[in-house]
Amino acid sequence: MGSCRVHDGRVDIRSALASATERSGFGDDGKSGATLERVTLPDGTRVVVKRYDVSADLVMRLTGDQRGREVELLRAGLFEALPPEVGHAVLDGWFEGDRGVVVMRDLGAAVLGWHDRLDPSGCRSVARATAALHRRFREAIPAEVADVLTPLDHAVGLFQPERIRPYAGEPLVDFALRGWEYWPEIERGEVPDAVLALALDPSPLVRALRQRPATLLHGDLATVNMAFTGEELTLIDWGMAFAAPGAVDIGRFLAGCGHLLDVTPDGFLELYRSAAGDDHDEDAVALGLLAGLVWLGWNKALDISEHPDPHIRERERAALPWWLERAEQGLTLL
Repeated sequence: MGSCRVHDGRVDIRSALASATERSGFGDDGKSGATLERVTLPDGTRVVVKRYDVSADLVMRLTGDQRGREVELLRAGLFEALPPEVGHAVLDGWFEGDRGVVVMRDLGAAVLGWHDRLDPSGCRSVARATAALHRRFREAIPAEVADVLTPLDHAVGLFQPERIRPYAGEPLVDFALRGWEYWPEIERGEVPDAVLALALDPSPLVRALRQRPATLLHGDLATVNMAFTGEELTLIDWGMAFAAPGAVDIGRFLAGCGHLLDVTPDGFLELYRSAAGDDHDEDAVALGLLAGLVWLGWNKALDISEHPDPHIRERERAALPWWLERAEQGLTLL
């Protein structure tokens, strides 16, 4: 192990990093501003080091994360408490002053990209693992974990125009603001108007979600935060984890990644329903899908209005009636 120290059979990661034989940066995580570095340790192990800096990380600022929530979750014992169906990549984490550092296994090509699709077997694995996560923490989130989660209103209102407008100039913010401006033009009626009203003020949706049993959500369930090693699903990037009905994870997943699934949205909901068993809550699903549209409706409007690929414009236009029908069901519960 060279100069790596070992405590109780575990490698001292910080010591090993200091003696790293190779380092290569690969920018940021593509979503916020956290910097990523691939490092080879003295024993040949490859790891990924993620460094948090609230001054450069938009998502941290939008979710009230001051130092690096993933480090706080590690210290609170979350990753040790995950069910066996859900893997994680975190090896160690600490704070350097007011900036968090997380060291993860290098999962390499196992991590899905923005264009990777999930076949029916992969969809089943995601539904099963997500249901297991929600079952494990249903009305049983440890206090130490609950104390460091993303506030529900921050999560649901992540792209609320009033909250993000001070960050205009950030590409993601500019996309979201422009998308919400397009929203009234892509579909007219009571349901689209109500969705936009919730995007502007999500408090009625937040209140409705708080009235239902809560569990721990990954918070940013998306294909790019997944890795498959054999049959095991590993989830990465837990920094947006929050407490809400489990179906909110599903709403976010379908809103952002439904077009990458080789099953229909209704087909995926059935997979989740089957995996959740007695914990399944149809009202929570209705609210979760509404939350997904409130979260990412701007992205759908943007794709419909100005995506350069006509096939994507047509795809999103064709999918919109399903989302509005589901949103209408959720609106009756507010």
